[in-house]
Amino acid sequence: MADKSFLKAEIEKVLAQPAEKISVVQLVDLFVEYAYLLRASDVHIQPEEKIVRIRFRIDGVLHDVFEKIGINKTVHTEMISRIKVLTGLRTDEHLTPQDGRFKVGTKDFGDLNVRVSIIPTYHGENAILRILAETQQFTVETLGFAPADLKKLQNAIGKPYGMILANGPTGSGKTTTLYTILRQLNEPGVSIITIEDPIEYALDGTTQIQTNMDTGLTFASGLRSILRQDPNIIMVGEIRDEETAAIAVNAALTGHLMLSTLHTNDAATTFPRLLDMGVPPFLVASTVNLVIGQRLIRKLCEHCKIERKLTADEFKGLKEIIPEVDEKMHFHAAKGCDICHQSGYESRVAVREIIEVKDDIRELITNRASAQAIKEAAIRGGMTTMIRQALIKASEGQTSIEEILRVVNE
Repeated sequence: MADKSFLKAEIEKVLAQPAEKISVVQLVDLFVEYAYLLRASDVHIQPEEKIVRIRFRIDGVLHDVFEKIGINKTVHTEMISRIKVLTGLRTDEHLTPQDGRFKVGTKDFGDLNVRVSIIPTYHGENAILRILAETQQFTVETLGFAPADLKKLQNAIGKPYGMILANGPTGSGKTTTLYTILRQLNEPGVSIITIEDPIEYALDGTTQIQTNMDTGLTFASGLRSILRQDPNIIMVGEIRDEETAAIAVNAALTGHLMLSTLHTNDAATTFPRLLDMGVPPFLVASTVNLVIGQRLIRKLCEHCKIERKLTADEFKGLKEIIPEVDEKMHFHAAKGCDICHQSGYESRVAVREIIEVKDDIRELITNRASAQAIKEAAIRGGMTTMIRQALIKASEGQTSIEEILRVVNE
């Protein structure tokens, strides 16, 4: 099996050749395979005035993996053309954004799905390749839920109707969580239909629909049509507007299990957000079963992490931001080594907070209580906040205080 050093050397060897001798077919395949091996979620092919930067997003942070090698602009043009050919996009169109996907077959890792976004910029076309590995299969048990939260999730999954909502910013793992839930629910006796923008993963046994603004296929119009198809379970990629929210809530009320996402800062803000979209409080209270708020934080590299003792000033400052911090807690810091590419971190883990909607929460929603009041009630009912979960992981040596503060301030 190819290793990181071998693949990087292969890419550097290809790039060291004169531009006219470089095989862009080989180069694109090598970039995708190397990105997967580094656990990168995206490859950024970014043209500048004289060279092209190739950056990999690893564990949520961009890295100039080939910063010492300047890629010729001629090679960049040929690489974009190659990506367009693979994706079935127009090779003669250079002034309009284009999106698509292609698949790379590798000997060592199987098929790697790649989602492509190409946009015109001042210095040429900028391409983002998102690596969607079919071999990466999770279960709800392996997603890192705390035992109490996993029990709440399984209870919600077992209900025949209602809503399960996953919330957080872009790149916080919401889609992975929902797809993992769908895999558990995907049985021969049920009909699952999704409407997404875009479709992230192919899920056998389900019907998946891609929104298309050119033809008027929006989340709202698609969801309305889906309801005529008699599904048991529906996933809507995102609830963005009043119309989608109204249809989704009514679908959850009439015997469908509805999964979707919202862009909110925490779990409790979900309820005021739905009310702001015009959904009546009694409908929100009676349809939402579970809300998951989540973030992804980087894990410290086990090979090079070092112990860290907070100074008195650091502890005081941290206490103001995270009141739960305790003087007895021990922390670690990132150092950096060859294994983690000098970043000090390797892989990521989710931190979550889950609100299971019970009678006390329903009453607050019905009375249009604030997000803070709902959050406080959820904490009294046993909810562990995201920041508290992150702090626990830091005290266990899984992550650093700096990483928690980076994610909190996003």
